[in-house]
Amino acid sequence: MLIIRVGATEGYDESTASFVESGGTVLELEHSLLSLSKWESLYEKPFLGKAEKTAEEVISYIRFMCLDEFIPPEVLGQLSEKNFEDINTYINAKQTATWFSEAGAPQTREVVTSELIYYWMTVFNIPFTCEEWHINRLFTLIRICNIKQAKPKKMSRSEMAQRNRELNAQRRQQMGTKG
Repeated sequence: MLIIRVGATEGYDESTASFVESGGTVLELEHSLLSLSKWESLYEKPFLGKAEKTAEEVISYIRFMCLDEFIPPEVLGQLSEKNFEDINTYINAKQTATWFSEAGAPQTREVVTSELIYYWMTVFNIPFTCEEWHINRLFTLIRICNIKQAKPKKMSRSEMAQRNRELNAQRRQQMGTKG
C-alpha cells in the first residue's frame, strides 16, 4: 500500500526546528487487480501494455487505486509532480523477493486483461482475495505456479554431456584425484 498526502502545506516548526506538513488529504492507494479491473470496466481497453494513457485515464486509475471510495475529485486535481513520481515508483515496484532467471524466457504478445488474470487465478486455485495484492506480487505468484506445474524440460545430449563433465570435475576435485 502507498500512503501519500495531497494538498499539504509545508511549514517550519520552531519548537522542533524541522519542516512539517500540515493539512491536505491522506490517500491510501493499492495497485491491484481489483483497481485494474474497475479501470478496464470503465474504459473497455487493457490497462497493462505500452499504449499511452491520457491524463484523464491516469487520474481515473489513481481514483480506482484509492482504498477510500469517497475521495472528492478536487483532491485528485491537487496531485503534485512528487505525488505522481511516488505513484509511478510504487506501481513499478517489484513488491517481492522472488527473482527469475530470464534465460530462455518466452516472450508473448498476448494482451493481458483483468479477465485473463482472473482466469490464471482460477487455473492455479489462487483465492480471489489475492485480487487486493499489489499486481506485480500477484504476477509473481502466477508465474511461480506456472513454473512449478510445468513438465521438466528434457536435456539435450550436449547439455547432459556438459553436466556430466561438470559433475566429474567436481568429484575429482573433492576426492583429490586426476581421474
